[in-house]
Amino acid sequence: MPLSTACKDFHFSLTLLLLAGSAGFQTSTICKLLGIFDLPGLESDGDIVIGGLFPVHFKESETNLSFDIRPTTTKCESFDFRAFRWVQTMIFAIEEINKNPTLLPGVTLGYKIIDTCDNIHNGLQGALKLVNGKDETSSLNHCNASNAVPVSYFATCACLTDKKEFPTFLRTVPSDLFQVRALVQLITHFGWTWVGAIATDDDYGHYGIQSFADQAKEKGVCLSYYETIPNIYSEAKLRQIATTIKKSTAKVIIVFASEGKFYELLKEVLRENITDRQWIASEAWVTAALLTTDEFYTILGGTIGFAFRGAQISGLLEFLQRVKPSPHQKHVLTNMFWEEMFNCRLNFSGEYIAHETTKTRICTGSENLLETKSIFLDVSQLRVSYNVYKAVYAIAHGLHKLLECDNEDNLGQNISCKSVFPLRQISYFFSFSDSLECTKCAPDFWSDENRTKCVARDVEYLSFQDTMGVTLTVAAILGAFLTLTVMAIFFYFRSTPLVKANNSELSFLLLGSLELCFLCSLTFIGEPSLWSCMTRHTAFGISFVLCISCILAKSIVVLGAFKSTLPASNAMKWFGPLQQRAIIIICTLLQAFLCITWLTLSPPFPFRNTNNQGGKIILQCNAGSVLAFYLVLGYIGLISCVCFILAFLGRKLPNNFNEAKLITFSMLIFFAVWIAFIPAYESSPGKYTVAVEVFAILSSSFGLLLCIFIPKCYIILLHPEKNTKKGLIGKAVSLKKH
Repeated sequence: MPLSTACKDFHFSLTLLLLAGSAGFQTSTICKLLGIFDLPGLESDGDIVIGGLFPVHFKESETNLSFDIRPTTTKCESFDFRAFRWVQTMIFAIEEINKNPTLLPGVTLGYKIIDTCDNIHNGLQGALKLVNGKDETSSLNHCNASNAVPVSYFATCACLTDKKEFPTFLRTVPSDLFQVRALVQLITHFGWTWVGAIATDDDYGHYGIQSFADQAKEKGVCLSYYETIPNIYSEAKLRQIATTIKKSTAKVIIVFASEGKFYELLKEVLRENITDRQWIASEAWVTAALLTTDEFYTILGGTIGFAFRGAQISGLLEFLQRVKPSPHQKHVLTNMFWEEMFNCRLNFSGEYIAHETTKTRICTGSENLLETKSIFLDVSQLRVSYNVYKAVYAIAHGLHKLLECDNEDNLGQNISCKSVFPLRQISYFFSFSDSLECTKCAPDFWSDENRTKCVARDVEYLSFQDTMGVTLTVAAILGAFLTLTVMAIFFYFRSTPLVKANNSELSFLLLGSLELCFLCSLTFIGEPSLWSCMTRHTAFGISFVLCISCILAKSIVVLGAFKSTLPASNAMKWFGPLQQRAIIIICTLLQAFLCITWLTLSPPFPFRNTNNQGGKIILQCNAGSVLAFYLVLGYIGLISCVCFILAFLGRKLPNNFNEAKLITFSMLIFFAVWIAFIPAYESSPGKYTVAVEVFAILSSSFGLLLCIFIPKCYIILLHPEKNTKKGLIGKAVSLKKH
């Protein structure tokens, strides 16, 4: 396990070590340990040894590391009786398994337990000691033979979910991702939006607070400060953190820390008399007996958090009551416990090497644990202890299957395990990781149907190859071709009364803008790129405004022409060719200004959407600025409304060929399309969102082309007798050409 792994992960894990007790390797090649770590612990031999790392002490003396000499062994202080109960729970589970004739028959489990002193340095040393063994020299084969599989009972860091970096790591507790999600919901439930954050200076603390900050930010919760508790005790640093808490206006504080590290900080908080804070606890200390004392009640009263599920372990209490000190060096941790519990010093005779202690009263070794009051014998709510118990049994059941312990012997009578342990299989055997915890796939991958592995997602976008893309492309090209055809007809018959009466300049400009509308729809099809994303919406917006501006000018001309036929009216002098061009230019320039501002400040860009459709990656254009997108659409809608109102007012003008009626009908189709577009656009998934937008552009463009120009082409091509001045005027007053 690399050094960057969380401190909490080193001192809250069990490690499976397969050691061939009587096997030897005859080879001249040896390897040597680079260092020997003198760490207190407990040992018991067995065919298979399970290593355990526990924070039996939670404070180390402040040291000055010069980095020019080998550092001395860290002196651990402050014994944690709850953690020692975890140690005894592991031993209890192992002894229970050894007595079970149906689980690992013929195989004896042993253990090596090391105190990590609740710091990453001792945790790493302990992990190396468990893996390497205690011999200073060993054969090369033996160096490479051991395979360690850590099974953690308390390491909740989300970083350990990565199976590429930690392929053999297993745990009997859920990831912090679930805890953080619940904590964010808890805080938002109470309406707290300004909180402080404190964490240990390790991966557990950093990942926990980072995950909390990311999720809380989405809910509108902000961090006032983020302080880290040092791994090595530093009174100055703890005093600085307490000062920050006191000066901050944040009244709610979330803490991701182990109970030992947090205990030292709380003593500083108590000295500062900071009592008006609401504490939010991580699972590591929310039920810690060390902190639930009268001393800290004024500070921690009302603390809330989420704890592990509690359970009962039959026979554990009686086992704990039988714990006794021993003169054997392998039981030094039990002797430390005894001295701390009874505030005395053991004085065994013989070769027993006493550990350093300041206690003077001599222990007899026959003191009665039942006369004490401590968390050690409290089995009413076993949480972490139960996780330890499950971890040991998980290893045992895995080994039971690995060693084929259910197979009968050659005589078909006894059930026994293999005598040869297949060491190399152990690193990949344990896969239950129907687990309560899943490994998150990379953004470009998705779980398979069985949810056992990550597979590459399908990439989807509206392409020129799929059926929908081909259909829309053909429709766009057809629309562009029809527009060119109409333009050719109008150009060929440009001297006829019908073309002249409808203002040929505006007609050609309108046809040109419709041609752009059809062609711009093609930029929406194909794999999104930076160029296409920036072009598609701006080209569409400007093209449509140019188109609607021409229709607006036509509507004004129709109304002006009728008004000018009334007595004493000179309305058309205000709606001549110059004014018409000005209307078109001004309306189009305003849209161009909006688009340029959009592209300058927050332009559209391509992105890979992995959230909306499970196993697919949707390649699409992000609008950049949603406000700008809807401003462009809204401006088109505004001009369209003005155009529709003017055309509607002129729909009953007494002409045999009233263009206002055609404009009114075309605008009704335009509105129907775009009103239906908005809900369809918002609800369509993936590439269908783009398809809906292209369909709306093509539908409205076809509506304008067919409603305004097809009736005129019908007259020009099929009824040329009506394409005369007399045919256009009929009984009404003739329209003047301007």
